[in-house]
This record gives sequence, C-alpha cells and structure tokens, in this order.
Amino acid sequence: MKASAFLYPWDVVGDPEAAARLAGLGVQQVTLASAYHSTRALTPRHPGRRIVTAEHAAVLYPPDAARWTGRGLRPYAQSWVAGEDPYAEAAEALADAGLQVHSWVVLAHNSRLGAEYPGTSVVNAYGDRYPWAPCIAQPAVHAYLVDLAAEAAVRPGATGTELESCGWYGFAHLHAHDKTSGVALGDAAQYLMSLCFCADCRAGYASVGLDAEELRTAVRRSLEPVWAGPGSGEQGWEGVEKLLGAGLAEATLRWRGQVARGLQEASVAAVRAAAPGPDFQVLLHADPAPHRTGANVGTDPAHILSTADGVVLPCTGGDAAREAVLGPFAGLSGVLAANFNVVSGMGGSPGTLERDAAHAASLGANELRLYHAGLASGPDLGAVTKALSAVRGG
Repeated sequence: MKASAFLYPWDVVGDPEAAARLAGLGVQQVTLASAYHSTRALTPRHPGRRIVTAEHAAVLYPPDAARWTGRGLRPYAQSWVAGEDPYAEAAEALADAGLQVHSWVVLAHNSRLGAEYPGTSVVNAYGDRYPWAPCIAQPAVHAYLVDLAAEAAVRPGATGTELESCGWYGFAHLHAHDKTSGVALGDAAQYLMSLCFCADCRAGYASVGLDAEELRTAVRRSLEPVWAGPGSGEQGWEGVEKLLGAGLAEATLRWRGQVARGLQEASVAAVRAAAPGPDFQVLLHADPAPHRTGANVGTDPAHILSTADGVVLPCTGGDAAREAVLGPFAGLSGVLAANFNVVSGMGGSPGTLERDAAHAASLGANELRLYHAGLASGPDLGAVTKALSAVRGG
C-alpha cells in the first residue's frame, strides 16, 4: 500500500537531513501543508528550533497578488518560517529525496478570518459566533474557499492535493484554551450546536420548508435538558433525530448537504482547472456520516467519489471505528486512504500500525496516511518504519 506522511514546511526548511529521514521511514509520499490553521507545533528533530507558533491561519507560499488584489476575503501570509516560499523549498527537498508530494490544504477553518470579518462566521441557535468556522453558505465565503483551494492545491512540484475542512465546520474545535468540557456533548448535541443561523442559512432553511425562527427555538428547546443535566451522550444521526425530531433533523441536513456538496464540487473543479495535467489527484478528508463537521467533513460516499479522486478517512481507534468509516465506501472505486495517528502523545498507536493497516486494507483501504511525521517522537517513527517494512513484505 502506498503510504504518505503529513508534514509542515517548517519541519524541512532549515534541516538538511529532514527529507532523507522521511524517505527512510518507508513512505512514498509526503502530504505537505500549503494552507493551514493556527497551531503551536513541536519540532523534536529540527537542528535550529523546538517550537513553531503559527499565530493565525495562513498560506505557506506567496499568494498570487493578481488573484486577490481588491478582495476583502483573501489568504493571510505567514511570518514564522524563513524564506519567501517555505512550501516550495520543502517540496523541492522532498522531491530530491525521491518522495512524491501532495499539497495539504485546510479550507473552512480560520480564526483570523472570523476575527477580522465576524459576519462570515457560523452563528449558533443562541446567537454566538464561531470565529474559527466560516459559514460556507455565504457566497463570499464560498468564492474565497474555492479560489483558495485552487491556488493552495496546485503548488510547484505537487502531484496531487488533499483538501481538509472542505465542508461545514462547527462547535467541536480545540479553540485557544478551550473550557467547553464541563457539560458532556455527544455527537448529536454537537450537531445541533453546529447549526448556523446567519442570514444566508436562515434563507436556506426557508428553501427547504423550514421557518428559521421556529427551528432556532426547537434547537434551544432540544438542548435544554442537556444543559440542565449531566449532558447528552446521544450519538449518530439517530441521536440527532431523537433530540430534534426526525422531520426537522432531515430538513436541516438537506440544506446543509446541498451547500457542502456545492462547495466540494466547485473546489474540486477549480483545482482540476488549475492543475498541470489530468493525473493530478484531488482527495478530500471525509467522513461517511453526512452530519459530521470539522476536519473530516460529512459526505455521501457515492457523491464524493463521483466528484473527487478519493478520500482520506479517519481510521485511528478500534476495529468498529474503522468499519464504520470504511464500510459505507465498500464497492466504490477511488482512492480510500486510511489515516492513522502515529503520535503516541496525541492518542496515536504506532505500535499497532501494522495490524491496523491490515485491518483497514481488508475493509477496502488502498492507501495509508500517517499523522504526523514532524510531531512524532523517535520511538514512534521507529515503530512506523517497522510497520511499513512489514506492510511492504519486508
């Protein structure tokens, strides 16, 4: 199975040994961030630094002035990695080491955008804005994300791209110093807390036969027992229907699914139009549960594989979790990349990678993604190298 490791440009820039070290893991590809959200990242093997603080969402290359001049919503430049084009510098070093490169593009996750343009953010049923979550139903946001996808995906040297957060973002996000775990919210309650009530979404609800104010009231009423009690452990779409009622729940999903599919179709089309040739791969980070929000956006498996070349699916966890994610894609053609967290300190299990990868392959996965080669410890990477050697048959 082809394996690719996620990486940041700052893991490579300034470290002449980084590319060869990555190739030594046994991966054939690196998925390299070109547009990313704010983060504080460890660089345990870099010769010149140990911490990189990416203060805001930014592109890791010089954005095209001709594309963005005069536009309010535009990508932000970075200032925490030396050089004019850290992405290109890292990609060239990786290619020289014999590795293919995919760009890694984070789209609808941008706290600085929400801070500077608060009207672009998701607004929940209580009127609270989520500055990290741009509302993809807004035409200006949609246009910005589609153009960002095309520019950030098709970087020099990239043979493909992997689009993260190409859909709805919502409540569940590790925002700065989060203090949101006092009441346990299951998957279903998080969906209700992720419903947007900005002007565009209110009009959208009307288009599927919903009165936005009645829906907002119903959402708040459904959540009252959650706030008054120990929380809600309701999971899955059945949990959403139990909390909100099947009719209302289905109507919200109809509107949101329409919007997400529109963004995905437009983004993929824009990337393909900008790509250097027909072999340029376009993959989406996805989840087959259509109500899911976040990095791995909810999708309809048949639709997304008729739109993109494949998907990157969250496969860390037990067998049941992998079966739930990969099962709905059974019998469909395309790249099914099983994404495994291999950072022990972040909940990953590199020691079981060989066994977990084999299980994913038995469910139809045909590629591997490893999160994250730049963050993992030496022992974690040693376990990855051993596992990949076994996967290759020695």
